[in-house]
Amino acid sequence: MNYKKPKRYFEKSGVVDPCASYHVHLKNVTNMDNQDIKTIVDLGRYFSIFAPRQSGKTTFFEDFCHELEKDTSYMAILLSFQTYKNLDKQRFYQLIQKELYRQLMNRLNAVNCQKVDAIRTCLDSRNLTDHISFSELFEELNHIIEFKKIVIFIDEFDGIPVSELENFLTTLRELYQKYKKRKDKALYSVGLVGIRNITKLIVGGVSPFNIADQVKFPSFTLKNVSDLYNQYSQETNQPFTEDAVKKVYEETGGQPWLVNRLGTILTINIKPETTEPITTKDVEKAIDILLYEENSHFDNTTEKAKQYKETFIDIVFDGVEYIPGDEKQFLLLTHGLIKTEGKKIRVSNPIYKKRFTKTFFRESGVIVDVSVKGYFRPDGLLNMEAILSDFEEYIIRIGVNAFYKSQKPYEKTGQFLLTAWLYQFIEEEKGELRYEMPSGLGRMDILLIYRGHKYIIETKINRSHGDRALNKAIDQLCGKYLLTERADEGYVVVFDLKTIVGELCTPRKHIVEGKEILSFNIGIGRI
Repeated sequence: MNYKKPKRYFEKSGVVDPCASYHVHLKNVTNMDNQDIKTIVDLGRYFSIFAPRQSGKTTFFEDFCHELEKDTSYMAILLSFQTYKNLDKQRFYQLIQKELYRQLMNRLNAVNCQKVDAIRTCLDSRNLTDHISFSELFEELNHIIEFKKIVIFIDEFDGIPVSELENFLTTLRELYQKYKKRKDKALYSVGLVGIRNITKLIVGGVSPFNIADQVKFPSFTLKNVSDLYNQYSQETNQPFTEDAVKKVYEETGGQPWLVNRLGTILTINIKPETTEPITTKDVEKAIDILLYEENSHFDNTTEKAKQYKETFIDIVFDGVEYIPGDEKQFLLLTHGLIKTEGKKIRVSNPIYKKRFTKTFFRESGVIVDVSVKGYFRPDGLLNMEAILSDFEEYIIRIGVNAFYKSQKPYEKTGQFLLTAWLYQFIEEEKGELRYEMPSGLGRMDILLIYRGHKYIIETKINRSHGDRALNKAIDQLCGKYLLTERADEGYVVVFDLKTIVGELCTPRKHIVEGKEILSFNIGIGRI
C-alpha cells in the first residue's frame, strides 16, 4: 500500500472538531458510584466535574450534548464562564441571559415544542439581573415546560466573578433541593465544569454546592490512544506497532495533549510520509524532542509545579504519602501534575517527571566542569569516587539550610541534589539517569547508566550515632539491587545529622560477598 496524505491532524489547542482532527469518545466519565454522565443526567442530578486544562473537557461536553439531544425531551445548554471573571453582576447576568435564551429557543424550535410561543413570551418578559431573577425564571418555566428537561453545562466555571460565586451556587442548590422529588421540572440537571473541585469550595463557612455529585475527568485509556492513532493509520496506511502505542500510553499516562503532540512529532518529524511502521524507538526519539520543546502546555504546567516545588520534588522521589485536604498536594492534583491511587501519590506521567525535574535540576545551582579528567577513568568510564567526593565539597559550600524545613531535616533534599549533580554527567553525553527505579526486589534510589556501565547509588539520612543507616544501605545494595542488576560494585551516600557540615569524611570501602561498596558520609549537622 502507498502512503496517503492525511485528511485530519492531531489537535493540540482548543476544542476538537472531529471533521478536522482525530478524535475519540471517552466512555469512563463516572461519579463516585460508578454511574456515567448519561445516568447522572437521567436521574436529574447536579454534578461537578473537574480536570486540568487541555485535558478534553470542552470537547467531551460538546459531544455529550449532541448525544443527549437525540432524545427530544432534553434541552441541552452549554455555557462558558471563561471570559467572565472581571465582569460586574449586571453584565454577568446579561451574558448568561443572552446565551441561555438563544440556545433554549433554538432547541425548542428544533424539536417543534408545542409551547414555544408561551416560553418565548416568558423569556421576553424577564431580564436576568441577579441570582434572584435567575431563580425566578426557572420557577416560572417549571409551570410552562412539564416534560422538557433543561440541562445546563457550564464550562470554565472557575471564571465566575468572585462576587457572585456564593449567590449563584446557593441558588442552584436551592432549586435542586426544592424540586428534587419532581420529574416535571424545567431545570432538570446541572453540570459545573472546571479545574477546581467546586463541591469542596467553602464560602461563608459552608459549601454552597455540597448537593452535587463529584465526577473526576479521566485521561485517555490505552484503547483511546490506540483508537486515536488508528484513525491516522487508516487515512495514511502508516501503522503504529502495538508496542509503540503502549509506549506512548505509558510515557504520557494518557494525558490527551501529550498523546496528540507525540502523534504530531511521530508523523511529521520522525517518520513523515511513509508507510514504514512507527516503533518504540521512534517513540523514544519523539519523547526526546518533546522534553526539550518550548510550548504553552509546558509553560503553564511548569508555572504550577514551581509554586510548590518542594512538594513536587518529594513526590518525584516517593517521599510523601497522599494527605487528603493538603493544600499543596491539592494544587498539584488540580492542575494534573500528580495523581493518587489510594494512599499512593505520584507524578501523573513519566514525561512530566522528566521534564520538570530537568528544569529543577538546572535551577538547583549545581554546576561542575564535567570535562575535568579526574572525573573519568582511563577506560572512559566515570570515576565515581572523585565525583562523589566533589559532591561532598559542594554540600559544604551551599551549607545545610537547604536540608531543613520547619526546623526538621528535609529528607529528600540530599537525594535531589545528588541526582542533580549526577545529571550533569549524562546531559551532554550518552547516558541515562533514573531515580526511584523499580528493580526486581525493590526500588533503587539512583541508577546512573554511562556508556553501558551501571552505577547504583543508595542514599540514607542518619539521625543516630553509629553505622546503622550505613549498614542498612549496604544490605539493600548487596541483597537486592546489585543482585538483580548483576553488578559487582555500588555506592552509598549517607547524609549524617550527627556530623557537622564541613567535616570531611574519608570514603570507606566495604567488601560484602564479593561485592565492592564505596560509602560516603556527608555531614549536614548544624553547629
